[in-house]
Amino acid sequence: MKSLLTLLLLLPLPALAQNTPPVTLRSILLEQLKTTHNAKDWFVPINVAVEGLTPQQANWNDGKGNHSVGQLTYHLLFWNRQQLAELKGEPKPKFSGDNNETFNHFDAQQWNDTVKQLDQVMTELEQLVASADDQHLQAWASSLAHIGAHNAYHVGQIVYVRKEQGSWDPEKGVK
Repeated sequence: MKSLLTLLLLLPLPALAQNTPPVTLRSILLEQLKTTHNAKDWFVPINVAVEGLTPQQANWNDGKGNHSVGQLTYHLLFWNRQQLAELKGEPKPKFSGDNNETFNHFDAQQWNDTVKQLDQVMTELEQLVASADDQHLQAWASSLAHIGAHNAYHVGQIVYVRKEQGSWDPEKGVK
């Protein structure tokens, strides 16, 4: 038994994990996008954070100047859509440059559509990364990493607002 343990300790780590695909820039960027979109990991993804909310709940705010879940979701849709267009080399949606605009154009009557559009934009970002050549991945890496961090930050706010509202189910990932 002691010799088996010694042999295992001497083996290089890749030999122990032969079925694990190698970590690549693509795999890391995809993981960051997916874990903020729809794959549960260290934190709650967007789709779990917004699921089950009515338009009225999405429009609720705490009266202390914090954004509603709907405003935060619209903000994520706006910026993820902007980044997707930029990465694809397409014209970006018009923007005045006032970041408040990216929160304040939320319409509760469009809540379900906003959620669907955000899901679609996130899916398109993932597909773009999955199919991009290495040169594009290198050029986009910083922007894509920032997208993941930005999404995680605002999803945390969404969960906080839902906790304040009393509409968060702690079984979904944050007690």
